[in-house]
Amino acid sequence: MSSLNRVIMIGRLTRDPELRTTTTGKQVVGFGIAVDRMFKSEGGQDVDFFNVTAWGKTAEFVANYLAKGRLVAVDGRLQTRKYQNKEGENREVFEIVAENVQGLDRPRDDSGGGASPARMPAPSTAPSDDEFDPFADE
Repeated sequence: MSSLNRVIMIGRLTRDPELRTTTTGKQVVGFGIAVDRMFKSEGGQDVDFFNVTAWGKTAEFVANYLAKGRLVAVDGRLQTRKYQNKEGENREVFEIVAENVQGLDRPRDDSGGGASPARMPAPSTAPSDDEFDPFADE
């Protein structure tokens, strides 16, 4: 029996993407997205926040052309990781490993990069990373 792990979300970046290069020379970017829930609670807007990691050419695209506040579609897989924090406590996090990221709006000014919508494919396999910060093991 085969399994399927696929996540597609549309939301706004909650922070500017941060591009790093791992010690092995791979490009990786971390960013967050805020996704409105389909059904709102009484008198308010419900929003979920997700951490996203992208690798390779997709990481470069995100870092070069997207910024905080931009509307994006993220297509990837959900991943869980267990780790020990600095205090020695065991933690588990859920994050999205993006295979594709597409800008759905235009930058608010010229500082946000090139024309949208834009799309770049991610590498077919993504290495594991650590904690919310994909750069923790560097």
